[in-house]
Amino acid sequence: MRFLPDNFQFASPHWLWLLLLLPVLAMLRARAARLSAVRFSPVNLLRGLGSRTRQALGGFAVGLTLLSLGFGLLAFARPQLLRTEETIEESGVEIFLSLDLSLSMSIRDMAIGNQKVDRLTVAKKVTRDFIRGRQSDRIGFVVFSGRPYLASPLTLDQDWLMTTLDRIGFNQTKDMGTAIGSSLATAAKRLTSRDSKSKIIILVTDGANNSGKISPQDAAKLAKTLGIKIYTIAIGTDGYHQVPIPTPDGQYVGVRQEFDEETLKEVAQITNGKFFPARDSQALANIFKEIDRLEKTKLNIRRNTLVDELYYYPLTAAAICAFLAVILGQTLLRRNP
Repeated sequence: MRFLPDNFQFASPHWLWLLLLLPVLAMLRARAARLSAVRFSPVNLLRGLGSRTRQALGGFAVGLTLLSLGFGLLAFARPQLLRTEETIEESGVEIFLSLDLSLSMSIRDMAIGNQKVDRLTVAKKVTRDFIRGRQSDRIGFVVFSGRPYLASPLTLDQDWLMTTLDRIGFNQTKDMGTAIGSSLATAAKRLTSRDSKSKIIILVTDGANNSGKISPQDAAKLAKTLGIKIYTIAIGTDGYHQVPIPTPDGQYVGVRQEFDEETLKEVAQITNGKFFPARDSQALANIFKEIDRLEKTKLNIRRNTLVDELYYYPLTAAAICAFLAVILGQTLLRRNP
């Protein structure tokens, strides 16, 4: 029955076959009404003796009786609506993104389309796309230069994460230097406050650790004891670059890019993570896709089918039709002996 919703069914559809008897009963009733108990030769003598209104009401009462039987059979067939209820049990991947905000991240050696942009802009764009694909994971941010700052605690609120990511900029950190170890320790500390099956830190940096109170290796060892895996990403290109220094006139100074890839590889290896070099925006996007694949959230979905019984609707209609038929029979259609 295409006019019925897909989740509709009859629990006892065999009762519906009895509906075929209703037209038969209607024809038998009509035939009986046409038979005369007494035959008259001149039919015109009976003209005017019967009331057309009474005849119409009689037909209406018969119709109500048949409707009552039909609705009653529908009630016996037990119409139902089926609803599927899903319960999603998440495995619980918790992710902290540790983002370098040192001055070298303002180097414009990356591109989005045909436009040259700085490293931070690319990192934020790729991070935004990564977050959109992790709807069921708690994500937080740590940003750092000479010391770390908690930009966002772990949360499932995607809108909040996007707003926080938009606000992240070089004005958030006033310290000079790159405190990779301290940023990892800060993120690891935040990940220990909850019980989850998988905890990871994604570090995006373009420099070497030259600040902070803890080395990246020691921070990695701490993370390993806490069951935290670290993925390290070195973003940027080699060679000399022009970097704007924080002065009112926005002067530029030439710097040589220094990647401490050995330390980043060691940090990842200690925690059974992985090191990635990102020399352009596409490479960084591919790295986040690979991390997304490696740390896929597992969902256990339980489906329960709930049944809504609808028999009381046709049963109520049957009772109303039967009641009206009885009322007509005892009032307007009452026969006197």
